[in-house]
Amino acid sequence: QLQLVESGGGLVQPGGSLRLSCAASGFTLDYYAIGWFRQAPGKEREGVSCIRTSSNSTNYADSVKGRFTISRDNAKNTVYLQMKSLKPEDTAIYYCAAEKYYHCSGLTVLDFGSWGQGTQVTVSS
Repeated sequence: QLQLVESGGGLVQPGGSLRLSCAASGFTLDYYAIGWFRQAPGKEREGVSCIRTSSNSTNYADSVKGRFTISRDNAKNTVYLQMKSLKPEDTAIYYCAAEKYYHCSGLTVLDFGSWGQGTQVTVSS
C-alpha cells in the first residue's frame, strides 16, 4: 500500500525557515516523481515543487524559486522541501504527492494520483 506522510510544518516568523519531509512507504522512490503542493484557505491547491527521482531533475513555481529547495534521500525513502525566507503568503497546508514515471515539467494537481494528508505551515509574526 503506497503511503506518503508529511511532517515538519509549524509556526514560523516571516523570514524564517522550515524543512518539510515526505516519507514514502509501500514503494521505493525509483521511477517516481514527488511533488509538493499547497492550499491556502479559500484558494485552490497549487504546485510548489517537483523532483523526478530517476534523474534528480527539479521544477519550482515562480513564487518559490530561490527560496525553496527540493531534495531526496533514497536511503530514507524521503523527499524534503527546505523553505527559506518565508513570507505570510506561504501560509498553507502543504501536501506531497507521488506519480510514477511523471516528468515534473508541470506542477499539475490532477497529474498526481497518490497524496499525503498534509502538514500546516503558518508564517506570522
